[in-house]
Amino acid sequence: MERWKGRVALVTGASVGIGAAVARALVQQGMRVVGCARNVDKIEKLAAECQSAGYSGTLIPYKCDLSNEEEILSMFSAIKTLHKGVDVCINNAGLAHNEPLLSGKTEGWRNMIDVNVLALSICTREAYKSMKERNVDDGHIININSMGGHRMVPSADEHFYCATKYAVTALTEGIRQELREANTHIRATCISPGIVETEFAFRHHNSDPEKAAAVYESMKCLKAEDIASAVTFVLSAPPHVQIGDVQMRPVEQVS
Repeated sequence: MERWKGRVALVTGASVGIGAAVARALVQQGMRVVGCARNVDKIEKLAAECQSAGYSGTLIPYKCDLSNEEEILSMFSAIKTLHKGVDVCINNAGLAHNEPLLSGKTEGWRNMIDVNVLALSICTREAYKSMKERNVDDGHIININSMGGHRMVPSADEHFYCATKYAVTALTEGIRQELREANTHIRATCISPGIVETEFAFRHHNSDPEKAAAVYESMKCLKAEDIASAVTFVLSAPPHVQIGDVQMRPVEQVS
């Protein structure tokens, strides 16, 4: 990770869960991390904690609604002005709504596509532009995917969400191929966790907190820090090594 000290990373959805853990880990490794979310109060608190801990990097909170392309473009413009550009893009933000394929609301489907697919694609495009403008040839794009992007969960509430994550799997490979066609050494990686104990289930099952709690009580789940460790592992790989997809799940998880 030594070569990343002082470099700039963007982490989307950095206020809680996996995003917050990744932001903390990268700041600890000496990176300048722009952490974005719709509400930055928790990121500001995390930034203060990182500073108090004496970490060598810095965490810069940035308020951004990823379902709004103009806000994403404005964020990249601000990063260019204040920090020159993005060297590492961690597309972590994602959400799920209980909207089955046969009875779900279009609004919920659209929101999942906007955040899970389009925002990821826009951030990737803008991060690549930033790298190319500055002749950065060792950048990295890391998409936080899901095991739901590799097999369909047998639950109607999850089907559309899984479809967006299958899209992330395809997009990551497409990005890798286009980077090769561009003769660049910028890398693209997909990290696909199984069940991670975060606020995700409680947001997903917001009308049934007992159901959400049961998900995490059924086994020893992955922790957000486990995913952060996978991110630092991927970033610390030698420049000639392309790690395409990291699939990780709790030992006790069946599927």
